[in-house]
Amino acid sequence: MDKETLQQTLEGHFKWFHRHPEPSNGERETTTQIRRILDEAGIEVLDVNLKTGLVARIQGTKNKPETGIERVIALRADIDALPVTEESGLEYASENAGVMHACGHDFHLSALLGAALLLREQREDLPGTVKLLFQPAEEGGGGARQVLASGVLQDVNEIYGLHVAADLPPGLIAVSPGATHAAVGSFKIIILGKGGHGAYPQQSRDPVPVAAQIVNAAQTIVSRNTSPFEHSVLSFTHVEAGNTWNVIPETALLEGTFRAFSDEKLAWIAHRLEQVSRGIAVACEVEIDFSWEMCTSATCNDPALTDFVIETAKARGLETAPSVPGMGGEDFAYYQKTIPGVFWTIGVGSPQGHHHPGFIADPAPLSTAAELLAALAIAGLQRLSCN
Repeated sequence: MDKETLQQTLEGHFKWFHRHPEPSNGERETTTQIRRILDEAGIEVLDVNLKTGLVARIQGTKNKPETGIERVIALRADIDALPVTEESGLEYASENAGVMHACGHDFHLSALLGAALLLREQREDLPGTVKLLFQPAEEGGGGARQVLASGVLQDVNEIYGLHVAADLPPGLIAVSPGATHAAVGSFKIIILGKGGHGAYPQQSRDPVPVAAQIVNAAQTIVSRNTSPFEHSVLSFTHVEAGNTWNVIPETALLEGTFRAFSDEKLAWIAHRLEQVSRGIAVACEVEIDFSWEMCTSATCNDPALTDFVIETAKARGLETAPSVPGMGGEDFAYYQKTIPGVFWTIGVGSPQGHHHPGFIADPAPLSTAAELLAALAIAGLQRLSCN
């Protein structure tokens, strides 16, 4: 398939998926459409125990090396959208109220479909197997863990994934070794006080000033308790107490997120936040219920495979640059815990950042992304078959 035909095909798929976004673990129509495209192309869809999303497979005719060990590379794209009301002004804007592809997952899955079409054309010369992972529920829905639990990746030697970059020019490939996306945790603090009349605060145990003290004191965890060379973030994003103007509430709620570039640092921030919160609670004679969970680990790109991605991109005449580490999370990290892999980005020049109602992914680099994914699979299998 020539580049122009590939681009036209992928733009058509991309616009369809952008019009029909679905939230995490609800990507039923999306999955059906992906399956339809793969079936029409004669690409095998595996029987995997996933409610949404799917895994396809392309086996090369040169699949058995002299060692008799099958080589397998996985390519991954996420497929879910966000609970965002679109304000892009696009003629192919979301038709599903309150849901939008505001993070480029429609671009990702369309690029992977393109890679699938290219690999199908070249399977006679493919020295191994490529698994195409259309992953559900990346946006906090546990999608990567669902896929890993299915066992479908147990035979995979390497894994590659892509993400669009809103702030990079279209087509620029950015990738770096080591941690590029943060480990992400979420927390909830419930302050249990004693309600009462707003005119007689001495008769209550007001949780509102306690909440304010916790929010204020917690800012020192990053600014004064962590090294400036260890990137970390702690943000309160949900504060709630009371429902009228003259009643001191019984409880107050604080929720938020913290992020760091290692699981250990993330756990330490959680421990310190709990210490600070409990100390203030004791001083103010209230109780607290503190809880937190790890949403995802930090991505950690394999150094040797990162060099391989850069070399493969440059061999195709693509411009590359180091990626800038960000505090956003990516559950691709869970694959990297057991499978060597690289998560790389491609510029799409959006006027607004990820998760914004005005986010727009330029579809022009779709064929470039598809070709690079396919090239990584082919070159990777060739390299593995020689080892």
